[in-house]
Amino acid sequence: MNEMQEVLHRVWTDLLSRPSGPESFRFIFQPIMAAVVATLDGVKDARAGRTPYFRALLRDPAQRGARLREGFKATSRIIALGFALDAVYQFKTVGTFYLGEAVVVVFFLAFLPYLLVRGPADRIAKWWLARKAASKT
Repeated sequence: MNEMQEVLHRVWTDLLSRPSGPESFRFIFQPIMAAVVATLDGVKDARAGRTPYFRALLRDPAQRGARLREGFKATSRIIALGFALDAVYQFKTVGTFYLGEAVVVVFFLAFLPYLLVRGPADRIAKWWLARKAASKT
């Protein structure tokens, strides 16, 4: 059990030290890139009249797999960049690579912002498109 506590302590310490360490720009850059991609995909969803992304993931089992793959495909470059940056960071500061830590960091910096922004972008775009259509009539 002592080894598990040491691992958890190392992971927690490593994760908390990242925003103030080298390459801290990625804590701003990656979520912004994910938000931009999510906004573009949300607008596409609005134009196609699709259910908001996160709602479809939670409530529509028939669409869940396809929509999840779509989200991973949209964020795949950001995720790959996140893994590369985290690998460089870990080798620079720790001298080794911990996959679990990289997965946690990439999830929070790349996929979670995408997940949180795409639905609201869809709703705003639907509102904007409806407003634009109403002003034409």
